[in-house]
Amino acid sequence: MRVTIPRRLALFALLIGLFGGPGSCLLAGPAGAQVALPGLKPATAASAAGSASAAPGSAAEPEDTVDPDSPRAAMTRFQDHTRAGEFDKAANYLLVPWSQRKRGPELARRLKAVLDRHDWLDPEALSGAAGGDRTDGLDAGLERVGRVPGRRGREDSVFLVRRYGSEAGWAFSSGTVRRIDGWYQGLENLWALEHLPEPLLRPGPRELLWWQWIALPVMALLAWVIGWVIGLVSRSVLKRVAARTETPWDDQALERLAGPINAAWALGAAYMLVPVLALYEPAEAFVYRLLSTGFFLAFFWALLVAADTAGKVVETWPWAKQNPSSRSLILLGVRVTKVGVLAMGVIAILSFLGYPVTSLVAGLGIGGLALALASQKTVEHMFGAISLGIDQPFRVGDFVKVDGIEGTVEVVGLRSTRIRTPDRTVISLPNGKLAEMRIESVAARDRAHLQCQLGLAYGTSAEQVRAVLDGLEAAVRAHPRTWQDDVQVRLKTLGESALIVEIQAWFEVEWPEFTVIRQEVLLAFLDVVESAGASLAFPTRTVHLVAEPSHV
Repeated sequence: MRVTIPRRLALFALLIGLFGGPGSCLLAGPAGAQVALPGLKPATAASAAGSASAAPGSAAEPEDTVDPDSPRAAMTRFQDHTRAGEFDKAANYLLVPWSQRKRGPELARRLKAVLDRHDWLDPEALSGAAGGDRTDGLDAGLERVGRVPGRRGREDSVFLVRRYGSEAGWAFSSGTVRRIDGWYQGLENLWALEHLPEPLLRPGPRELLWWQWIALPVMALLAWVIGWVIGLVSRSVLKRVAARTETPWDDQALERLAGPINAAWALGAAYMLVPVLALYEPAEAFVYRLLSTGFFLAFFWALLVAADTAGKVVETWPWAKQNPSSRSLILLGVRVTKVGVLAMGVIAILSFLGYPVTSLVAGLGIGGLALALASQKTVEHMFGAISLGIDQPFRVGDFVKVDGIEGTVEVVGLRSTRIRTPDRTVISLPNGKLAEMRIESVAARDRAHLQCQLGLAYGTSAEQVRAVLDGLEAAVRAHPRTWQDDVQVRLKTLGESALIVEIQAWFEVEWPEFTVIRQEVLLAFLDVVESAGASLAFPTRTVHLVAEPSHV
């Protein structure tokens, strides 16, 4: 049986990765912030009035103290303008030299691209006071908002400075503005930023640019094609190696592992292609988290396939062939193994996503105790299945008689066993009860028993009876499938209406073939009786009427 990856497990893991859990990239911004959510606008200066977040190392500020001229308000307005594509307005928050005033909108766009790629800024992490954070160790009127990679592997700081006069408020420092072009030239997606149409460079859902949304499905398709091609090549190489071995299990394993191998290569290709998209840090971390979850799924998918393959291999072992009844036990072992693999997969994925697995396992232990007390019958049936698997009173495909029920065993499950009756109905018997019942397996018989009685009519001579007895025994022994050690043909009794002859014999055949042999032997019996000049008796009763003497 070919096992595909469990779709429910895959959907469950992807939903957890998408909608959160501890450490989810899309539910928490840098440093635990809650306003820089992809797809949600950061709070404006007016809406940020109720925030109590402060920059690391600064004193907690009371509520309703966000000044409209604070670093937080300036950063919020800059992000709002850049998200709306209003780069001319965003340029007002850059200290651009007079000689480059015309490049203000372009520098604002480039700065946004740099910050989105390397430092997803959260305005709530900045000070809401007009004077900025006084406890960060920087000069008054100077606020560090983040760091981006610079030249020679070092990191450059991005600063806001306070302005006075008619343009009071905060803006990106002149030193930061001078470095924008250098940072921008180091971006991986520079070609796209320079050559794609302007509408595709605008932010879309989840703060991804529209060209990135278009590139995502293209990247997924390309990764799938690459994974399929590399998987095909790698499996062909491994098949050549496996062909040199004498054991067949490695060839079977390679054939069944095609899906997990292709998936793993596709995920690896997608992992290598992600940097080309140049996503902003939280989105990139989220995509990597999804890919890592996919690797977990591919790994446990491979384990499920390996469990099936191991079951098929064990069935080919000599002891399994010599004991066909072990097939049910092998199937049961494979099912228990697969359930264990699924449980480990769920726990591993939850642990990777940051959930407290220790407390979860402890809770499962306590809950399992309560569940065991509440489901004693279910546990009883599971142990009944194990008992049936070990004792092997029957196997799948056997014709059995159980508690007045006759039929062929179709499925031996963890809870119940299904038997199909000759009327083609299906009867389910709980394993816990079935293990205690009297089970008669027709398939376990090494010989089929023929027991027959013939009634010869009265008037048959002793010589004819002897001829019939000799002829019947000869007819039985003449069949090639007769067990010659015990053939009995005897005159049993003188019945009320017939001379009773009893025949007992055994044939070394299975039940379906026995029905044909029984028919042949009974027809031979009729020929013997006819050849001896005798006849079979009908049930008769003779009544003698005696007339009573009359009295005059």
